[in-house]
Amino acid sequence: MTVESVPRRRVALTGVGLVSPLGVGTEATWQGIVEGRSGIGPITHFDASDYAARIAGEVKDFDASLYMDKKDVKKMDIFIRYALAAAQFAMEDSTFEVTEENDKRVGVVIGSGIGGLPLIESMHKTLLERGPSRISPFFIPGLIVNMAAGQVSIRYGAKGPSTAPCTACTTGLHAIGDAYRLIRTGAADAMIAGGAEAVVSPLAVGGFCAMRALSTRNDEPERASRPWDKDRDGFVMGEGAGIVVLEEYDSAEARGAHIYAEVVGYGMTSDAYHISAPHPEGDGAAEVMKLAIEDAGLAPEAIDYINAHGTSTPLGDLGEVKAIRRVFGEHAYKLAVSSTKSSTGHLLGAAGGLETGLLALALEHQVLPPTINYETPDPEADLDFVPNEARATDFEYGLTNSFGFGGTNGALILKRVG
Repeated sequence: MTVESVPRRRVALTGVGLVSPLGVGTEATWQGIVEGRSGIGPITHFDASDYAARIAGEVKDFDASLYMDKKDVKKMDIFIRYALAAAQFAMEDSTFEVTEENDKRVGVVIGSGIGGLPLIESMHKTLLERGPSRISPFFIPGLIVNMAAGQVSIRYGAKGPSTAPCTACTTGLHAIGDAYRLIRTGAADAMIAGGAEAVVSPLAVGGFCAMRALSTRNDEPERASRPWDKDRDGFVMGEGAGIVVLEEYDSAEARGAHIYAEVVGYGMTSDAYHISAPHPEGDGAAEVMKLAIEDAGLAPEAIDYINAHGTSTPLGDLGEVKAIRRVFGEHAYKLAVSSTKSSTGHLLGAAGGLETGLLALALEHQVLPPTINYETPDPEADLDFVPNEARATDFEYGLTNSFGFGGTNGALILKRVG
C-alpha cells in the first residue's frame, strides 16, 4: 500500500509549550507578544564587550531544577533543558497521557539548528586546562542534536518515531511538519514536536558577527529587531524552545481535548542557491508556500494571516515579501503579515516551533501579533505588517514560514477550530 492510498487523517494541535526571551512559559510569552514587548537586551551569558553585536534575546529567570532532577542538569546542554521545560508545558497543556496501551503510537520529533555548542565550549576549556581525563562521560550525550528528542521520549515513555531534524533555522517547523505527516499517514497517533536552541555563546555570536549578519544597534537593544523597517541592520539572536502536541483529530476530540487548531498543510523546498543568502527573488520561499497551500487543498485567497520568517535582515525580508506577492497576487495586499521575531529575536532552530505555537494561540484568541519597531516603511516592502500593535480580527487560516542556511524552506498552515 502506497502512502497516497492511505486515507488522510486529520491532525489536531492540542498543546503548546513555549520558553522564550519574553518569558518562561506559554502564557508569559504570549502576553509579551500581545503587549508588543521586546525580549532583547545586553548579552549577560558571557562578556561580549569585544563583539560587534552585544545584544541578544536571552531566556531570563530559567531554573532548570524545576523541570528535571538537579543532578541531571549538568548532564545536558542548555538547549535540552529548554526542550524538556517546553515539552512539560505542552504536555500539561494538552492533558494527553502516554500509557502502556498507546506508547508505541506516540513519537517525538524535536530538532536543533546547532545543538550543544555551549557544552562543547565548556568541555574544550576543560580539556585545555585540566586534560582529557576530566572530560565528562555525559559530554557526548549532553550535546548531540537528537538528545532533546531522546530525553523527552524517555521522560514520557514515548516509544514511537523519534527523530531530530537539523535544518538550520527551519528546524522547528520541519519537526512539526514531519510529525504532522506521521500522524496523517497513520505511522503514529500522537507526536510531541518542535525545536530548541541555546547558542547565545562566544563562538556562535562571534561566528554570526564574522558574517555581519547581526544587528549592531547595541545602544537600543529593544529596538534592534525591526523586520521590514527601512533602518533594519541584521537579525538579533534569541534562544528558547517551542514544542507542540499533535494528535489524530478524532481521538483528540473523543477524549475531550482542547484543540487549538487543525494542522492542514505543509511544504518543504530548497533554494539550491547559496549557503547563507536567500534567493533574491524568493523562489524557494514562494514554492514552499504554494506546496503548503496545495497540501491543504486551499486557494491562496483562503489564507488570512502569515507569521513570516521576517528576521530583520536587509535581503531576507525583501525576498519573503517578493515571494508573498508572487504566491498571493492582489490578495497579498488584503492579508496580514507580521514577524514575532521583532519581539523575541531569532531563535534559529527553535524559531519554527515557537512561531507555530504563537500562530495556534493567535487563531485561538483571534488576535494578530504585531511587528514591533516598524517605524520607517521600506518602499520595497509594501504589505500590511500589523505595525506595532496587536490587532483583534476574525480569521480562519494562518500560515507560518521558516527559512534557513543552505536554502532550506518550510511552510505550515493551521486552521481555526470552532
